[in-house]
Formats: sequence, C-alpha cells, structure tokens
Amino acid sequence: MTESIGAESAAVGSTDVESTATGAETAEAPDQQWTTGRPVHFEIHAADPARAVAFYGEVFGWTSEDWTEYTGMPYFGVRTGTGMGIDGAIMQRQGEDPAVGGPVAGGVLTMGVADYDAAAATILAAGGTEAMPKYALPGMAWQGYFHDTANNVFGIHQPDPEAR
Repeated sequence: MTESIGAESAAVGSTDVESTATGAETAEAPDQQWTTGRPVHFEIHAADPARAVAFYGEVFGWTSEDWTEYTGMPYFGVRTGTGMGIDGAIMQRQGEDPAVGGPVAGGVLTMGVADYDAAAATILAAGGTEAMPKYALPGMAWQGYFHDTANNVFGIHQPDPEAR
C-alpha cells in the first residue's frame, strides 16, 4: 500500500515550480515566512501506524514512504497530494490509541473534499466512525468529524456557498 513519495520542499502559494527526477515538485519562495503559525507538517499518532497508513491511503489517496530507518520507530512520511496543502507523517503512538468518546489526544486535521457525502461513505467503508455529524457552516461549507482506525479525530470540509 505504501509507495515512495520522494523529497519535496514545496512552498504553499508559490508559482515558481519545477519537477525533480523523482517527480516531486519543488519551489523557491524566498518571501515565505515559516514562523507565522501556518501548518507546514503534521503527524498522526497511531498504535498501528501501518493500519493508519492504509486507512488514509484508501480514504484520501495519500501515498507514503517508510522513514523508520531515519527515526528509530515506525514513521511513515505521507504526501497528501499536489498544490496547496501540507504533507506530514504517521508515526508510532507512545501508548494505546485513545478511546472513542474520550478527549482529543492530538491535533485535529481537516481535509477538504469535493463531495462530503461521498467522502463520508468512503471513510465509513474503510473502518472509520462518525465523531460529529455533518453540519452547515452557513454560506460557506459542510463540515463534520470522524474517527480513523486509531480513534484519532479528523474533519472533512466541503466548500459550498449554498450550505444552510
């Protein structure tokens, strides 16, 4: 299920992009400020990282590369796609996965989707569960939250100016 993603150093919003030998896009962004609080990487913790990699690959099409040899623990670099957005990693949780219904034990990531209902169906079919049902952000989008197979909470967000 995993595949190599190559090295990437793309800056969000840059238009000066070129392809490398590995197929990854790189960009130069001398005016980019990496200390303004914008996300540049994420880590999802899981007691079974390979299961989490499979889940996010099936649901969102993320690709991964095993970086365990560099970190000394199960650690998979993930590429979420091309264009605007961030990449990150799925790594070994130091302890058990949190229980469903318990407090959030980490950051909550929200992924943009084109079709909320189709994404929700894919999540549920892949073994995810609903944490908070779909609701309207009036005039902006549809939003909802799910648990992955390690009980991490994540959101999905479908832009829709007609949401009510």
